[in-house]
Amino acid sequence: MNNKRRGLLKAAAGLLGAACEILSIAIDEEQDCLDNMPENLQDSDRCIKMEETISSLEDVLEQVDDAQNNIMDICN
Repeated sequence: MNNKRRGLLKAAAGLLGAACEILSIAIDEEQDCLDNMPENLQDSDRCIKMEETISSLEDVLEQVDDAQNNIMDICN
């Protein structure tokens, strides 16, 4: 692989790293909202949806992180 293509891949990996940071912030904020939900609403449909959203976002974060790592492995 030449340096130009390696540079493009490293740039893509950097963007994926930024996406990971954004996803982490979104997960943390959603988790904070869920943790601060009043006790009488903790079994509500809204809370269940929030838990599902957090779980889905964590899965996406893991996939994006894996993609970033795979790209960096290719570059090395």
